[in-house]
Amino acid sequence: MQVFADNPWFRCLPPGQAQALLAVAQPIRVPAGTVLYRQGDVLAPSSAAFFGVARGALKLSILHGDGKEGILTVIEPGNWIGEVALLDTMQRAHTATALEDSELYAVSARNFEALMQGADFARAVARLVAGRLRMAYEALAGLALQSTRERLARRLVAMAHGDVTQSADQRRHISTSQDNLAMMLGVSRPTLNKELQALAKLGALSLRYGRIEILDMQRLQECARMG
Repeated sequence: MQVFADNPWFRCLPPGQAQALLAVAQPIRVPAGTVLYRQGDVLAPSSAAFFGVARGALKLSILHGDGKEGILTVIEPGNWIGEVALLDTMQRAHTATALEDSELYAVSARNFEALMQGADFARAVARLVAGRLRMAYEALAGLALQSTRERLARRLVAMAHGDVTQSADQRRHISTSQDNLAMMLGVSRPTLNKELQALAKLGALSLRYGRIEILDMQRLQECARMG
């Protein structure tokens, strides 16, 4: 499928492994608002799978005991998720929710384990996990060392490249609500709006209804202190 072929991780799979992955993937439809799996879920046959997003979008989030939600990322088409719970067989660490009507491809735990017997596929999954771990480390470093404006700018740069997709291609428009972006950064909506307005005054971006337009990527990267 072209949507997967355009994804950097999938594109690096050897052709035989890519075909084998798609051959055992079963299509499923997930209506908007449906929870695919919940934080704390013990793996069950219905949810123990490696999921590829063919259409739509999934929100990965963590819920606090007081009901507050923190959004980790939004998974766009072409990406695969769910590998960590299949590798360590522990409870789900986050909740996955469909933001819109979505079509996924699910690879069962048994088929995933069979694919992992191949060295090429196992190395590819290791790269996938390592890339996401690196992003998690960068996010933790940002919380400890960066200002809200720097963290916001860095996140927008990442989102311009598809966030977890980390595509080499850069998009000019980022479709997101300020509520979701605030929950990604762990700040209040007024604080986020203040920092977005500051970046707009610097000429880095322009605010549109339901989206953010990147006007000057170099300026945005400078605000993120990315060199």
